[in-house]
Amino acid sequence: MTASTGPVRYGSWSKNKPGWFGGLSAGAWIGIGLAGLPMLLAAGAHRWLLAVAWAPAWAVLAVLLAVPVRGRSAFRWALDSLHRGIGGALGWTDWQSRAAAGTATDLDDADLPGVLSGVQTHDGPPFGPLLARPVVVADHRQRTWAVVARITHPGIGLSEAAARTRMGTGLAELLEGAASTELVSVIALQVRTLPDDGAERFAWQQAHLRPEAPPLAWAVTAELAAVMTQAGVRHEAFVTVVVPERRIARQAKEAGGGVDGRARVLYGVMSEIEARLVGPVGCSSVTWLDSPGLASAIRTGFAPGDRAGLAAAELAGHADPRIAASLPMAAAGPTAAPAPERRHYVHDAWHSATCTVLLPDKGAVMGALAPVLTPTAAGERRCATVFFEPIGSAKADRMVGNESMSSELATEIRRRGGFQVRAVHRRDAARVEGQDVRLAQGNALVRVAVAVAVTVPGTWSITDYGRRLEASVTGSGFKPLRLDLAQDSAFAAACIPLGIGLPRRRGVQ
Repeated sequence: MTASTGPVRYGSWSKNKPGWFGGLSAGAWIGIGLAGLPMLLAAGAHRWLLAVAWAPAWAVLAVLLAVPVRGRSAFRWALDSLHRGIGGALGWTDWQSRAAAGTATDLDDADLPGVLSGVQTHDGPPFGPLLARPVVVADHRQRTWAVVARITHPGIGLSEAAARTRMGTGLAELLEGAASTELVSVIALQVRTLPDDGAERFAWQQAHLRPEAPPLAWAVTAELAAVMTQAGVRHEAFVTVVVPERRIARQAKEAGGGVDGRARVLYGVMSEIEARLVGPVGCSSVTWLDSPGLASAIRTGFAPGDRAGLAAAELAGHADPRIAASLPMAAAGPTAAPAPERRHYVHDAWHSATCTVLLPDKGAVMGALAPVLTPTAAGERRCATVFFEPIGSAKADRMVGNESMSSELATEIRRRGGFQVRAVHRRDAARVEGQDVRLAQGNALVRVAVAVAVTVPGTWSITDYGRRLEASVTGSGFKPLRLDLAQDSAFAAACIPLGIGLPRRRGVQ
């Protein structure tokens, strides 16, 4: 983080998995060494013709293992394509909901496709002064527990630099507090920009319009409502807190065990997170979702056009308790999801394209991703999810120490070999030194990932809107990377507020 007379620029981040040496991992070096072993054995046996014949093959294998293409090596591309082909041939990628097939037995059971298939929801014990019952989300695939909150924030568009700095400091304090508890594994912040359906405005008009008003006033009001609804957008924001089973099991046993025991432990974390959100971060309200609220959030993630009906039913339910206003969890997912395409995902009558955002070396100011959340046409939905993974102090110290050792080793090899030390090498060394200093001062090390998505009706060209999304990311100063061959998982990460999508680091508990 660098301060100046203008806004604060946040940076000094490093790669998620830095290369062991020369930018390559130990596995890549082992693969290159094994590929060149036949050539070395042939040369040792003085079979020079065989050694020369194997040299081009070894060079090709080294390029396939070492040179990345759109974020992945050629070997990884081949492996992912093979997995996708096998899954498609065996019919693993086609999905239909039990509710659509007429086989749903329990409407409280979540029925979601892909990486969300292991999700199960439970109503927790009463929480807070209003005795609300937040829903506790169990992911049996990843063995995690999560809670979701809908937040309201005034935004930073009209905030001064000092106010933005204060909010950024509040977010840093929130993440440092999560790292110090050593319970939270992921905090996911999701923001949606979706077309305004006008459901609340229509309900208010139906309750307040005067029947004796002149016909011209009625016509003008209806025309203004239609124009405003077509041109308006809505913003939704969610915060998801994820806790692994291994970290919560002992405390949950002391709190009574079972789902209620885990919920009681989560309630303590929720209180700390809520205090930080309402305080330094500047949120005006934090509402922990119950089962109907989470089902509505998931449903509108898959089908943005369903929000109008859900909002109208909820408003009508307040006036007439006999109306079934809540959406069951079994109907939260899509009715059908065919095999995902290579570069986009089809769910019901909607298409979505998702890409991840690569952070720039020069850093970024707060609010730099605002153009990514700005739709380019009426009816387009944009989503962005930022995953924060607080890393414990012991593991962070080990990671920074290993990176510092690798940086010093590379610098020493360049010096002894007489190679020129370029500015990028000095910058990387200074970055590692800065991380070590900040870690010694008590700051937390946080792993960050960003996924953004665009959703349009199925009759629109998703290829065109995918290019528009990438252009928005590029115009914001970042670099987009389309998540090819994994669009279903990418969509779940960017559009569904369940905290699922950030791959686990090896050895993380």
